[in-house]
Amino acid sequence: MSAVTAPTRPGPLAFLNVRHHRAALNAFMFVVVAHWAEHLVQAYQIYVQGRPRPQARGVLGQFYPWLVTSEWLHYGYAIVMLVGLFLLLPGFVGRARTWWTIALVIQFWHHIEHLLLLIQAQAGTTFFGAAVPTSVLQLVMPRVELHLFYNSVVFIPMVIAVYLHLRPNRREAEAMTCSCRPQVAVPAASPA
Repeated sequence: MSAVTAPTRPGPLAFLNVRHHRAALNAFMFVVVAHWAEHLVQAYQIYVQGRPRPQARGVLGQFYPWLVTSEWLHYGYAIVMLVGLFLLLPGFVGRARTWWTIALVIQFWHHIEHLLLLIQAQAGTTFFGAAVPTSVLQLVMPRVELHLFYNSVVFIPMVIAVYLHLRPNRREAEAMTCSCRPQVAVPAASPA
């Protein structure tokens, strides 16, 4: 499949990536932005408000503290992100597809990190000689900062992809089959 081709097969992926791509993309990006905002609020609570890390729970965690400590919830979100990026990929073409794929690859690794945390939490044992469940990059960066970093490095290429997807060049616009495709004015017929 070339860099500017789009899905042509009928089925659920075509349904999602042709007729309802804009709506699905909007819903997915809303979830992503809300999650990223939670991480930003948590960092604000630590670095600006001076809260101890266990009390820096974001917005929802203030009302539902178990959300912050639930490895199942964090892993579930990592899977939702991975699946969303994968399912929406066929709707992208050209440069936007490249950036969306970068986000997908980074999220795949992020998902592996959460899987390691989940396995440790469920097994009641830890890796790397750590006192608490620990992911690979958590060995060099604290967890709050690491997950803010992960969500940022997935979010940034997603934003670039969406920007390019909604502002395609002529070649990309011609290859697009999704509901995000810009409407091209049809030239008026010459008088007979």
